[in-house]
Amino acid sequence: MATDVMIAASGLTKRFGSVRALDKVSFEVQKGEVVGFLGPNGAGKSTTMRILTCFISPSAGTAKVRGHDVFEEPLAVRKSLGYLPQRAPLYTDMNVYEYLQFAASVRGLDDSTFRKRMKRVVEVCGLAQTLGKDIGTLSHGFRQRVGLGQALIHDPAILILDEPTSDLDPNEKAEVLKYIKEIGQDRTILLSTHNLSEVEEACARAIIISKGRVVADGPLDDIRAKTGAVRYIVTVDEKKTLKNGGAPKAAEVKAALEAIDGARTIRELPTDETAHKFEVGGDKAGDLRRELYGLMVAKGWILLELRREAQSLDAVFRDLTRSDERLDRGYAPDEDDDSDDDDATTAADDDDSDDDDSDDDDSDDDDSDDDDSDDDDSDDDDSDDDDSDDDDDDDDDGDKDKD
Repeated sequence: MATDVMIAASGLTKRFGSVRALDKVSFEVQKGEVVGFLGPNGAGKSTTMRILTCFISPSAGTAKVRGHDVFEEPLAVRKSLGYLPQRAPLYTDMNVYEYLQFAASVRGLDDSTFRKRMKRVVEVCGLAQTLGKDIGTLSHGFRQRVGLGQALIHDPAILILDEPTSDLDPNEKAEVLKYIKEIGQDRTILLSTHNLSEVEEACARAIIISKGRVVADGPLDDIRAKTGAVRYIVTVDEKKTLKNGGAPKAAEVKAALEAIDGARTIRELPTDETAHKFEVGGDKAGDLRRELYGLMVAKGWILLELRREAQSLDAVFRDLTRSDERLDRGYAPDEDDDSDDDDATTAADDDDSDDDDSDDDDSDDDDSDDDDSDDDDSDDDDSDDDDSDDDDDDDDDGDKDKD
């Protein structure tokens, strides 16, 4: 893999009024990397991507694409990349061929180059049957394909894709992911998605952000190991036993599993009516399979399944973003999920006051606040763009309305 840094973000901060959407985000993406950019709704993913693609400017920090500063050299940045926002803006009065030809002409492609690129784009995006149709008559899934086509038409060195497989059927998703893996050999791709299986299939590295902060950055295996835990799947027959006596109840199996030294968490999993299935969490350094098997033998229970597996990316993602997600739901980080509505409302009110305090703390940053005031006009200009963002964007619009 080449060591050329294609995307470099350093201390990126973005404020919308008193709300800080990004908080000193820093990362680098090198040539030949396909990087998953993950985070819950409102985490700051789309704001980061819009800064990298020159749609909005940061309040503080710097970002460079292929060595070009996004603020000082926006045209050079845009020539270097292809961008697909989650809701691609399209000219609905054009047909698909006209639109892609227009996108190619804007990119400076001559007719012969356009025809060569068009063949490949049609193949990857599945547009052969829609080239003559008006974009306004297409379903959202096909419009997404057209948007991906315009991002690929000029064969860019860098691709920034925000939910590229949104509303595509399984076959279409497979084709797009296959293409992403192919072109990722000699290009740089920043892929934002909520489908973690797509990240595991197409990416070797992931960046996870939550509430505008980077909470994990590295190879997928390293991120999976962040919690330092593994899980065991244990399935016990609930109809028969090896000894005389009644079949085990779910509560009995759970209590026995909880008594095992080293078992950190016990969770019952859904299954059919012939078995009890549990997930047992343990430390990465240990191996509880011997103890689990010994328990089954001692109890005379019939063990149908026992396997040990590393923590899934989904589970790590939930662990890394759970505290912020609980705050969004109106709970304190250490409260139980079944708290009543009154407690949730109180927690939400407390969170609002905490936000005010944190904003007061931010006021110590006189220089960055002065920079923010300079960007007020540009933030106002960007508000129209923000209104068009989907729920996947950063909740920036709702925060501005409160202000």
